[in-house]
Amino acid sequence: MTGPARTTGRMRAAGLVRRIRRIRPGCPIRPTRSAGPARPIRQRAAMAVLLVAGLVLPVVLAGWGTFGGRAGAGPAVRGADAAAGAGAGKGVGAGEAEAEAGDGAGPSPGHGGPDRLPPVVDHVPTRDKVVFLTYDDGAERDPRFIDLVRGRRLPVSMFLTDSVVGPGYGHFARLRSVGASLQNHTLDHPALRGLPYAGQRAEICGQQRKLGSRFGIRPHLFRPPYGTYDTTTLRAAGDCGIAAVVLWRVTLEGDGTLTYTRGAHRLTPGDIISVPAGETPALTLAERTTRLLRELEERGLRVGRLEDYVRRP
Repeated sequence: MTGPARTTGRMRAAGLVRRIRRIRPGCPIRPTRSAGPARPIRQRAAMAVLLVAGLVLPVVLAGWGTFGGRAGAGPAVRGADAAAGAGAGKGVGAGEAEAEAGDGAGPSPGHGGPDRLPPVVDHVPTRDKVVFLTYDDGAERDPRFIDLVRGRRLPVSMFLTDSVVGPGYGHFARLRSVGASLQNHTLDHPALRGLPYAGQRAEICGQQRKLGSRFGIRPHLFRPPYGTYDTTTLRAAGDCGIAAVVLWRVTLEGDGTLTYTRGAHRLTPGDIISVPAGETPALTLAERTTRLLRELEERGLRVGRLEDYVRRP
């Protein structure tokens, strides 16, 4: 390149540099200028996201907690539904349920319906030196027995069967007035084991109604005839307001002797003694009881009130 040409090229390059320097300060595509407005937009967007998250997250967590609580309560709800279904599937009509309401036919408050069966007891665990005298059926109506209960202040329990007592409820009203308690032993004294629920319920709830209408009471103890029962018996008893099914470990026979169903062949604290109604007992009810009381005294035992040891829930 010749001298003049080189000079001309240098001048053009210098002019181009000057033009670039004049344009550069106001160039709209300069990174520092273009990024300026975008940065606040991104900041505002980020703040909006955080705000929305702050509002939505508590709601989501609250909803999770609510559903979690329902899931945890599921088994309890299903249990209640199952209990209601079991009650509805027992073949008891609405009319019968209404007729029996308030007389011990409904579920016992302490048992919560058929899910909780009443316990079966033949002996009471206690350190007290007491035994319990229980009399069955109501066939024997010995007036001297009333005098004995009054004179000795015996807290005896009478398990009554309606068809056996018949017109003799007045005798048991007098016994009750001197301290005896009246409990349930069914309407007609059938062997309950194996009978359908409806039949067992009718026997137990029916006697609850009888005793309630005659004496204004709601028995909470039940003795199955012959001491036989099954799970259906316990369900029916619980639905009729029974707190415990009472059997026995000791029997006072018609001749005054004692027999034992299990365990030691001697009287022990907490024993429940059954006194069945004998067809032709060798001794009267008062005589048998007097003989038993003598044996209790020799052993340092006394008669306790069963209802004080096997209470309503």
